[in-house]
Parts: sequence; structure tokens; C-alpha cells
Amino acid sequence: MVLPDHRKIGRQLGIFASSDVCGPGLPLWLPAGTAVRDELERFVVELEREAGYEHVHTPMLAKRALYERSGHWVHYRADMWPPMDMNGEQVVLRPMLCPHHILIYESEARSARRLPVRIAEVGAMFRRERSGSVGGLSRVRQMTLNDGHVFAAPDQVGKEVASILGLIGRAYRTLRLPKPRLRLSLHGESDKYAAAPGIWLRSEAALRGVLDKLGMDYEQAPGEAAFYGPKIDIQVRDPLGREQTLSTVQLDFHLPERFGLKYRSGTGEAVPVMVHRSIVSTMERMVAHLLEVHAGALPFWISPVQVLVLPATGDALAYAVEVHAALGKVGIRAELDSRDETLGARVRDARHKHFPCMVVVGEREMTNRSVSVRGPGGRQHEELALGPFVDKLREASRLRAPDVAVAGHPS
Repeated sequence: MVLPDHRKIGRQLGIFASSDVCGPGLPLWLPAGTAVRDELERFVVELEREAGYEHVHTPMLAKRALYERSGHWVHYRADMWPPMDMNGEQVVLRPMLCPHHILIYESEARSARRLPVRIAEVGAMFRRERSGSVGGLSRVRQMTLNDGHVFAAPDQVGKEVASILGLIGRAYRTLRLPKPRLRLSLHGESDKYAAAPGIWLRSEAALRGVLDKLGMDYEQAPGEAAFYGPKIDIQVRDPLGREQTLSTVQLDFHLPERFGLKYRSGTGEAVPVMVHRSIVSTMERMVAHLLEVHAGALPFWISPVQVLVLPATGDALAYAVEVHAALGKVGIRAELDSRDETLGARVRDARHKHFPCMVVVGEREMTNRSVSVRGPGGRQHEELALGPFVDKLREASRLRAPDVAVAGHPS
């Protein structure tokens, strides 16, 4: 039995390429991969906006002083790229987005009435991964993270963490991912951990309390926390049985204190609690996982090519072009295969590309203004009038359905 490998599937579907000239760990997203990534980004941004997040763009560079202030320069320096000199100052490619989001929070005065402040960004960051550890999309040197931070009053933390876990669950169901394992990552004996022991006890108790209140199963993992606080890690297994963290919720009392963040309350000034979170991980790691979990046969709404149009004969080519154009007009990603090959040969070739839907048009379909619909693998389904078929696909795509037969939102 050959288990799916996203690197092989990625080449087969034209998802990404690599180049020695560009360098290891720096994949080139091809048109098909860009289509998948764009859909993933659009989906998570919509989820976040529904949940009250405001989206921002922040620079990929910052002065070294920012990371000294945040503590990343001390705790994370080995994984950061070396500083670059710029007019007598040192600037660094960012390894994470949280310091920039802190700067956005402190860019204006905040009051208790306006909390929580929810900030999100799909942004690039850079890690100094060693050459032997990079490969494909799952471990790269430049990655694009679906990142976000919530700045909340202490009594709002439980509700915010529960809401984030709900968003992660909804995303995984829509992406048709297997049920993950939850890990409560706690501090250990290492000296890498910042903040006072009392803060650690408080923050760990807060996350544990949310999980217990929700009745969610989890395992505790001492020594797996971030240097600034504990976290709930969403652990997933790939088809090879390897486990990795995709999504995370991290509680942070430390960085707001370090940056002197404040908000006005009825009794004066108070320090907000910061929640770091990612709903769908980096675009690279999530797409790699999707390719392997689905063995290349991605759900309809996120598939790089949603419909393959096949003219049965040369006489049907003009109508096939019309069908292809009608699908493209409503935003369906369609491909037309009019090669000088038999229909059977083209259907066999299509099976390796995992198209979720194929349509065949011949003389009958031209006469009836219809399409013959085939599912994955070329199985014959039904003949539908062109207009209702286009409407059906547009609705399935809008609802992010796993296949065109589903007439509702994935549950």
C-alpha cells in the first residue's frame, strides 16, 4: 500500500515547484496551488470576520530592538535570520507576527468598553530552518501564517478561548479533516520560560478551566509551552501516523506586561491579557496536510480545478467552450480538455488529477442544451440542463460543499 505524500501529489496536481536557484525551503506556488491557497485564505478570513476580528497588514521587517523588547531575541534567536544593517540600524525578517500586533494595539488608547480587541492577519514570516529539515510544504523557511491576537480583560478570556476553539472545529469540519487530539502544553523545568511562577499557574489554570467547562478531552504536556505562556495545541496525524501541531491557542500574561499595554477601566488603568491563536496554521502546512489526508482528492470547494469539461467529439467543441465559459463566469474553476484523444483516454487521464466533477458534452447535449455529469473517477451520474447545473455548482461552491451532490453547508 502506497501512502499519500504531499510532495508527490503536489507535483502531480501542479500545486508547487522547487528550484535550487531559489533555495531549499522556499517553494514556488504554481497556479493550481495558488487557487487552493487563495480559497483557504478567503475561507479563514470570512470565519474571522464573522467572529469580530479586524484584519491588518504589517511589515515583514522590523528593528532588532522590537524583538529584544518582546524577548524573542533572547528566547528564539537561533531560529531567526541574521540581522541586516540599514542606515546604521539592524533590521530583522520577522519570525512571528505577535510583536507587530502588539504595536497595533498600543497605537491608540483603549478602554474596557472596547475590549476585546481582535486582530488577525494572513502574513508571511521567516524561520531559519536547517537545510536537512526542510522539504515540500510542511517545513519551509518562508511561511504564511493565519495569525491572530485577542487583547481581553481577564474576565473575558474564557469566552474568547472557547470561541477560538469553536472556530477551529468549524474550520476542520469544513475542510473534512479527521478529529484532532487536544494537548494542553504547560511549562517545564527549563530556564527558557519567562514570567513569574504565579502567572504561569494562573494562565495554565485558565486554559484548563475552559477545556473542562467545554467537556473536551485533552492530554497535558509539561515542557511544551511557548516561552511566554501555556497553550492548547491541536494535534493531527497524517496518513503515515506522524503527529504535528496545526492550530493553537496560547494564553499570554507576560508580553502585555513587558510592553506596558494598558486599557482604561472604571478603577483606573489595567493590563489586558493577550491570546495568540491560529485557526488553520500556515498556508504551507495546511495545504500539505490537506493533500495527504484527502490523497489529492480535495473537497469540491477548494479543489484547484473544480470541473473538467470534455467534448465527446470535435463537433461538440464549440458547445464545450460555451460550457467552460459559463462556469468561469460564475467563479467556478473549470478546465477544458479538447486534446485529439479518444474520450475514454481523456477520462482515464483525468482520474489521476482527482477532478471532483467532469462533464461530457456531445451531440445530444448540444441539442438539449445540457451536460452529462460524471463524478470522481469518471462515474456516470446524470444529465442536467446547463443553466441549473451552473447554478448548482455555484451554490455548492458558495456553501463550501465537499462535493456537488451536497445541497447544504458541510456539517
